[in-house]
Amino acid sequence: MLVLLGSSLLAGCAADYLNNYDTMTLASGDSQKANQLLQTVDPYNPASNNTRIEGDGARSVGVVQKYKLPPAPAPTTNMTVNVGPTGTTTQ
Repeated sequence: MLVLLGSSLLAGCAADYLNNYDTMTLASGDSQKANQLLQTVDPYNPASNNTRIEGDGARSVGVVQKYKLPPAPAPTTNMTVNVGPTGTTTQ
């Protein structure tokens, strides 16, 4: 029983040891950029702290309703358009 318990404890450590690989990742060589970002005082845009976003609720509702409803059909007109010179005679 003691041997079984001891081997199960060692097996847990071996699994963690086997997760270490001798390969390179896609992020290799980015240490200079990572160090620059760590030493940046405030990397965020100052406007990102503004939580009071102004807006007009009635206007927003109107915009949403405009997109939900199908567009109105174009009005029909009873207009005749003649293209060309008028009053010309050919001889």
